[in-house]
Amino acid sequence: QVQLVESGGGLVQPGGSLRLSCVATGRIFNIYTMGWYRQAPEKQRELVATVTSSGFTTSADYADSVKGRFTISRDNAKSTVYLQMNNLKPDDTAVYYCLMNIRSSAYVVRDYWGQGTQVTVSS
Repeated sequence: QVQLVESGGGLVQPGGSLRLSCVATGRIFNIYTMGWYRQAPEKQRELVATVTSSGFTTSADYADSVKGRFTISRDNAKSTVYLQMNNLKPDDTAVYYCLMNIRSSAYVVRDYWGQGTQVTVSS
């Protein structure tokens, strides 16, 4: 059974930084796209950033609201995705979820979600 475990959330002042981590454990053949989503109170879950690696090429995409402030990266050897968040704003307050598209057998490829980690930006 594949599981995703997130860490790194917390309370930070506006302009501060946090680094989120998400590690996948279990039966993993390959991980394709990794990403971060967030959901603020009374709002829909939204995409923050994704990173895809193919061979020696890695590509990342970001929501317009976080471009230039957030950086997504991945360590395939550790089955881990990171989200470095700088210059945080109160509007970044949300529960952050990681998502990975994982092949767990020769016939099974599906999306897995983490449990979520709270990020609160407040003075």
